[in-house]
Amino acid sequence: MRSRHILSAASALTMGVALVLSSAPAAVAAPAKPAPSMLEALQRDLNLSAEQAQLRLVNEARLGKLEGKVRTDLGAAFGGSWLSGDTANSLTVATSDASKVGVIEAGGVKAQVVTRSLGDLTALKDKLDAATAPQTVPVYYVDVKSNSVVVETRDQAAAEAFVAAAGVDKAAVTFVASSEQPVPYYNLRGGDAYYINNSGRCSIGFSVTRGTTPGFVTAGHCGTTGSSTQGYNRVAQGTFQGSSFPGNDYAWVAVNSNWVPTATVAGTSATVSGSTAQVVGGSICRSGSTTGWHCGTVQQIGTSVTYPQGTVSGVTRTNVCAEPGDSGGSWISGTQAQGVTSGGSGNCSVGGTTYFQPVNEILSVYGLTLTTTGTPPGGGTCSGYASTTTGSVSSGGNAYSAQFTANAGTHRLCLDGPNGVDFDLYLQRLSGSTWTNVASGTSSGPDETVTYNGSAGTYRYRVHGYSGSGSFTLAYTRP
Repeated sequence: MRSRHILSAASALTMGVALVLSSAPAAVAAPAKPAPSMLEALQRDLNLSAEQAQLRLVNEARLGKLEGKVRTDLGAAFGGSWLSGDTANSLTVATSDASKVGVIEAGGVKAQVVTRSLGDLTALKDKLDAATAPQTVPVYYVDVKSNSVVVETRDQAAAEAFVAAAGVDKAAVTFVASSEQPVPYYNLRGGDAYYINNSGRCSIGFSVTRGTTPGFVTAGHCGTTGSSTQGYNRVAQGTFQGSSFPGNDYAWVAVNSNWVPTATVAGTSATVSGSTAQVVGGSICRSGSTTGWHCGTVQQIGTSVTYPQGTVSGVTRTNVCAEPGDSGGSWISGTQAQGVTSGGSGNCSVGGTTYFQPVNEILSVYGLTLTTTGTPPGGGTCSGYASTTTGSVSSGGNAYSAQFTANAGTHRLCLDGPNGVDFDLYLQRLSGSTWTNVASGTSSGPDETVTYNGSAGTYRYRVHGYSGSGSFTLAYTRP
């Protein structure tokens, strides 16, 4: 069992530092070979040579894994992260743990003091989410580079009133003049189109399964729960099982036996091998039925964008262009699924800003498993248990089950994750208002088993992404 570096609440200070981690050579497995169309789009949209595009993907894969480790070590002191350089050869991780200054300087790395942790900034943005954004405030988000909450606006006075009404300290906010007027993208055309109630059209995001039921994820504004879908050939296809818009912009459709999920992305040879989230500054590409492949970089994560229909929170902001007809389409970095197109502004003639709904949130909310190449999660290592469930977790993040009441007796748990990740499994018991770990499996690998003989009480399961992201199967038997 590996040792853990646990940060106490007392060690979290109001001031912090930023660790600049350079891309020193390291022995890291090369990422899966990207599709030629993706490399061409990266070269075109990021103004890179073929060699630079290849090197950028290698650096992003390597530093992305490092980011997950550092994020976990910092815990609540994590302040955000971003990549920089044409080939993404530098990763910056912000932290509010000032005790790291000596360690950083001893290692020859420059330390930069910051004011707020990511948790602090997220709490401020949550206050804005709880208020009602005016139409003149199209976008607001946590910007880890400036260590502030950015509010873009067409009316400074209205923006300041919005911030004040939300109870957010103006000193923590950066106001940016903006003419942006984002809208969702409807009326999709092209490959992998599907019809909603024999009328409107949208595009498939990624293939998924829920248990043994196949389906796909897409944008929530494409259809409501219960709406029927027909495939590109007008053959009966499936039904919306869940949909959320506005607030979120995600949905999933269960399909009938005539449709088989694959790990391919429409219009390209790119295939999906996982869903490790890209960090700020990392390259990202999308496939849309109107404009094809276009690439750019991640600008902000956890953005809130106000459409005419209402505000959608938790989307990722990019400088990739898109146009009506691209909505619901796939976003991918290398071979890692990122999300589905929500909306944006501008176009692919003059450039624009586009937002996507992260795929890992969709997988987690609906208990879906992403269809990938290679060995899929839940490959059968957990057998002989009474029940199973599926979900997904991001590197450094957690996935929780619903709480449940159990009799006294033995709990048996089994976690089955994808190859190449390190997932941990915890059984937690509610004591008053506090959840306490009562049993755990924390080996250095994707799979864990836990057995615990406990008293009657309220419990829940926690899956932690110690390193790497992806989908998992959790099997369990309760007393």
